[in-house]
Amino acid sequence: MSARDWARLLLLGVIWGGSFFFVHIAVAEIAPLKLVLFRVMIAACALHLYLLVRGPSFRLALPLAATLFGLSLLNNVIPFSLIFAGQTEIGAGLASVLNATTPFWTLIIANMMTSDEKLNWNKLAGIALGIAGTAVMIGPGLIAGLGGPVWAKLALIGASLSYAFALMVARRLRGVPPAVVATGQLTASTIIMIPVVLTVHGTDGLFVASSGAWMAVFALALISTACAYLLFFGLVASAGATNTSLVTLIVPASAILLGVTFLGERLEAFELGGMALIALGLVTIDGRLFRRRAAAAG
Repeated sequence: MSARDWARLLLLGVIWGGSFFFVHIAVAEIAPLKLVLFRVMIAACALHLYLLVRGPSFRLALPLAATLFGLSLLNNVIPFSLIFAGQTEIGAGLASVLNATTPFWTLIIANMMTSDEKLNWNKLAGIALGIAGTAVMIGPGLIAGLGGPVWAKLALIGASLSYAFALMVARRLRGVPPAVVATGQLTASTIIMIPVVLTVHGTDGLFVASSGAWMAVFALALISTACAYLLFFGLVASAGATNTSLVTLIVPASAILLGVTFLGERLEAFELGGMALIALGLVTIDGRLFRRRAAAAG
């Protein structure tokens, strides 16, 4: 990846790191399926306004409707529902580790389904280091959360697999402007979720929640969804599916650093050690440092 791609990947990791705070606040008052609907609906409205002001036209998405509906299922509806449901039973720490397996599944699936993103030892070793670093970084919080129900853990793994398949679909849309893909995906997700939520929950109390919960919902939708997907699809187009999936290794570290910066939390030694492992994993995947050292030694 280029330096610009790495910068976008890190920024995306910081944005999605904040989503754990917003979900934790919102899911305490809003049912998971409702939260999925509010998240994608508000984000879709925001991106339609973005296209009206900045362009290009949303009409570019219309011939791609079938692909965008498939992408919305794999990248929004299924994983969001599984993650929110899983987080009602297990802690954010364990959820972060299970979500960090996404690059592993993406690497395996990309190896089978693509010709230009094949498995190599650098990627495999780097992803293994990243997952191990995530587990070390969560530390006692991970151990404390291991007792949750099996279905909740499987839900998080299912979400990671869904994200991996979504990246394969997103690869097919590389020639489409990222803003159009993001808007089309979130619009399709909204169309899917409206009848689902009305069937499961009806209209009674649909919008009942505290102002704090709604602030978390809007932050989740506008920052961690609308803005994040503009970055995400641009990154898929320039860096590929496997490289983009590395963001799930950065997210837990950014969540902890945001807690230290804004919530006054203390940074523990094991968290620093885990972050160092994640950094080593990313350096291993990038490979440039090792190539330079080999060239210098030669």
